[in-house]
Amino acid sequence: MTVQSSEKSSRRARRSSTMGGMPMTDMPWWRWRLNVRSGLHMLSDAAFQQNVWLAGLPGYGDVTDAVYRLVEDTWLDNWSADKYVGTIFRDAREAALVDAAVLKVLRILHEVGPDAAVPVYLQHPGWPEAVLAARQAHDALASADGDDPDAPPRTLDALTTLKRAA
Repeated sequence: MTVQSSEKSSRRARRSSTMGGMPMTDMPWWRWRLNVRSGLHMLSDAAFQQNVWLAGLPGYGDVTDAVYRLVEDTWLDNWSADKYVGTIFRDAREAALVDAAVLKVLRILHEVGPDAAVPVYLQHPGWPEAVLAARQAHDALASADGDDPDAPPRTLDALTTLKRAA
């Protein structure tokens, strides 16, 4: 792939240094990364799951929505995150952590169904392992982006605003 220098390009790149803390100049498919990070974040935070999903608070979607953000554009339900090293993921370590989380979460989703009630997911015997895998992936991606992995997850409206801002 040949990339034109900014002098020859008819398109001017926007030079936003960060988007909600995430560097925007180093990952070409940052919107996809933002979705993956959002899904992982919600799936990795047991307190969030109790306080938001179980409580039925609006604005964040549910378990199925979080999984959808992981696989919507990326097709990580069909192939490895390795395919996206350099575009969504910085390196093979990030990709491996995301793959591990996606596989654990999808296994549960397929066992209980995509329309199960939140407690069914959270009470699944494999859920704690899926949460841990999602946490490891979330921590790696958030830290690499210079974000605090312990900050609360963003609402779906906040994600939409971030995606439009660049």
